[in-house]
Amino acid sequence: MVRMNRVADIEADVALAARGDARAFERVYRATAPRVHALARRILGDADADEATQEVFVRTWKKLSTYRGESAFTTWLHRLALNVVLDRDRRRRAVPAEARAVDEHLAAVAADSRNDDRIDLDSAISRLPNGARQVFVLHDVEGHRHEEIAVLLDVSVGTSKSQLHRARMLLRRSLTEIDHGRK
Repeated sequence: MVRMNRVADIEADVALAARGDARAFERVYRATAPRVHALARRILGDADADEATQEVFVRTWKKLSTYRGESAFTTWLHRLALNVVLDRDRRRRAVPAEARAVDEHLAAVAADSRNDDRIDLDSAISRLPNGARQVFVLHDVEGHRHEEIAVLLDVSVGTSKSQLHRARMLLRRSLTEIDHGRK
């Protein structure tokens, strides 16, 4: 019952925020930001997740008047967030390989400096190749079907399935290596 009240509260705050109530929008932000940030972190990595989350909510504030209530607000927000995150990821991949390599190296160093005594699935996900990471997050974490993923990423359904298989194999290997490293 608490969940239904929370959804109703979010929807009520969305209606107030659409009329310009900044405090209501802040409540919407507080209720929904963790899931948006998790999506951004899983696809973009820790370094870009904060900026992407901020961009999502700036766009949400600007586009709130276009929300018609045909689906739950959280569904509308998730789709907007997914579009922002995937667009940022496409733009990031347009950066020259040398610059990306430096960023990836710094992220790997930061990930390796974390506590070695625990398996860090998010860290393992962040080390996946881009296509495999996107499909894994969209399918196994966010629950999208391969047909939806194919449209979102502009790939074939077969590519989505093969990238998911690749991601799972790489994650299994990565997590096994971590586990063997403890023994």
